[in-house]
Amino acid sequence: MSGQGVGFNLSEGVEVRPDKIRLFGKWSWVGVEVRDPSLKRYINLKPVWLPHTGGRHEKRRFGKAEVPIVERLMNKLMRPGRNGGKKHLAYNIVKTAFDIIYFETGENPIQVLVRAIENSAPREDTTKITYGGITYRVSVDVAPQRRVDQALKFIADGARQCAFNNPKPIEECLAEELILAAKGDPRSYAIRQKEEIERIALSSR
Repeated sequence: MSGQGVGFNLSEGVEVRPDKIRLFGKWSWVGVEVRDPSLKRYINLKPVWLPHTGGRHEKRRFGKAEVPIVERLMNKLMRPGRNGGKKHLAYNIVKTAFDIIYFETGENPIQVLVRAIENSAPREDTTKITYGGITYRVSVDVAPQRRVDQALKFIADGARQCAFNNPKPIEECLAEELILAAKGDPRSYAIRQKEEIERIALSSR
């Protein structure tokens, strides 16, 4: 990478500017913004052609914050174990879902994904406290890294449940889930889960 951060040195005398790098060869990373200031550090929008880091972040603390956010969505789709390790399958699902999002909204799918994460990330949760032999729940703030983890999990779970035992393919379900979550629509599984968590936390204050 060049010292000024304007491009990548692929070989001597060759530079590729970030605005020339497009996800899946289609979607530009330029102009994608994170409005929630607490999540900016944990939603990685570094331009990449292929969102596949090969697990190089695994043994570093908070290393997953360096993984492209699109790849983190793919990794969530590989769970539970039935789909474990099928990265190419998850890659094709996300790639097709992004095409559907663009056809339906006309917006950059990466921006739609970021908005969906911001809207479906819970700000408050509950934890169990044991005091004097009595266990009760208290409300706690959610760390930014966990907020992103939870949002991605809810989005992937919503797409999986929509496609289960249903003729609608998971690509369409994922695209629909992302579009609804980006709008904050309560029909979205991720938005419902977030609101339920925050409702319980509110009653536990």
